[in-house]
Amino acid sequence: MKSLLPFLTFNGNAMEALNYYKEVFYDLDVEYLQEYGPETPELTGKIMQAVISLNGQQIMLNDSSLPEEFNFTPSMSFYIECRDLNEIELYYRKLKRNAAILVPLDEYGPGRHFAHVQDRFGLSWQLNFSK
Repeated sequence: MKSLLPFLTFNGNAMEALNYYKEVFYDLDVEYLQEYGPETPELTGKIMQAVISLNGQQIMLNDSSLPEEFNFTPSMSFYIECRDLNEIELYYRKLKRNAAILVPLDEYGPGRHFAHVQDRFGLSWQLNFSK
């Protein structure tokens, strides 16, 4: 196996999601971005393929070229181990805007803070900080 990457397919709002995640995560880098070209005018401004890096973890994303709608589910989530309490609070505050809070940020057990949020694009994020 050469590599294994998460691949996220959006329904026409991948660019909006990409810009949103750049605001949420201070260590997100866009490594590659290709939009659909003139041969597919109905997809103008949409992402054909992008690779982002979030704290060194590469993730691919695109907008679906099919009329079928794709949805994300909380059964698959990104798990983030935060460096400190300030970081988990920052991510939680940003991700919970227009989101579904599946598990609110709180202390669950001695020295363990946790939250599970499904953001406005449907992606789920588990945030954890353990002292």
